[in-house]
Amino acid sequence: MNRDTEITPFEDRSSQSRTTTKTPKIRRVSTSLKWAGLTGFWVQLVLGVISTVMLLLAITNRTETSRPGTGFSLFCAASGLICLIVAIYFSFRYGKMAQRLQNNTARPKKSTTIKTIKIGLIINLVGMLLTILGAEAIAGIVLSKILAFGQGEVFAAQNTKEFVNSLDLFIVQANTNIIAAHFAGLTSSLWLLGRITE
Repeated sequence: MNRDTEITPFEDRSSQSRTTTKTPKIRRVSTSLKWAGLTGFWVQLVLGVISTVMLLLAITNRTETSRPGTGFSLFCAASGLICLIVAIYFSFRYGKMAQRLQNNTARPKKSTTIKTIKIGLIINLVGMLLTILGAEAIAGIVLSKILAFGQGEVFAAQNTKEFVNSLDLFIVQANTNIIAAHFAGLTSSLWLLGRITE
C-alpha cells in the first residue's frame, strides 16, 4: 500500500494499540467532507424538489406542449434533474466518508476520496450542460412568441398557444432551479477538492 495514496498517515499495523490518534489533517478533511456534503445535499435536494414539482406541472399540461422545441426543453430539464439526483447521492456519500474518517475504522484512501469528488463534479457539469441547453431552447421559444406580435396584433391572435403561457414559465423556472442546484453541487465539490489536496 502506497503511503501517499491515503488521507490518513501511514500507520503501523503491527502495533498492539487498537486506538489511533486523529491528526489535525484528518480532522480538517473529516470536517470539510461533513460540511460540504451536508450543504451540497440540502441545497440540491430543496432545489431539486421544487424543480420536480414544476416539471410535473409542465408535463401534465397537455394542451400547451405541442409547440416545437418545448418537448426538447422538457427532455433536457428532465435529464438535468436525473443528473441532479445522482449528484445528491454523491453529496450524501461525502457525509458518509466523513463518518468513516471520524470512526477510525475503514478509512477511505485519499485517491478514492478524490476520485469520488471528481465523479461528482463531472455529474454536476453534465447535468448543468443539459439543463443550460434546455434553458436556451425555452428562452428561444419565449422570445419568438414575444417578437411574433406587434403592439396592435396582440388582440388579433386567434390561438392562445401563440402567447407566452404558464408552461413556458414553469420550464424556465425549473431549468433555472436545476442550474442553481448543479452550481451549488459544483461549488461544494470544488471547495472540498481544494481542502483535501492542499
